[in-house]
Amino acid sequence: MKTCRECQKEISEQAFACPHCGAPYPCKEKWDGWGYEYKSKTEMFGMPFLHISFKYRPNRMPVPAKGVIAIGQFGMGIVTITQFGFGVISISQFTIAGFALAQFGIAYSLIAQIGLYFKEGYGQAVWSITKLLGLE
Repeated sequence: MKTCRECQKEISEQAFACPHCGAPYPCKEKWDGWGYEYKSKTEMFGMPFLHISFKYRPNRMPVPAKGVIAIGQFGMGIVTITQFGFGVISISQFTIAGFALAQFGIAYSLIAQIGLYFKEGYGQAVWSITKLLGLE
């Protein structure tokens, strides 16, 4: 038996939630959310080289992956592999990028189901931003 980090009452070490106060994983000294997160120790441009994040904080806010290579539900980096991404090269469901492979994307150059592009774009429904704005 251990004490809950929130209410200090005695509980089982295997408890997923405190039966008294409802704190998740109450036997852990520190708990910072659900899911998986990995950050490499190697850094480049002040960011981790690799950041993988499929994590939510205790307040249920997602933790975006931010790195040279960002992998996760939300991500920002030079290379992103995400559901919602922002990067130079992006493979995402929804993205804003320099070069994108996406379901929905805005990019300099892209391959997308639906997208807006500056230089070239291929896909089911893609349009040139410069033509739409009448700049061409």
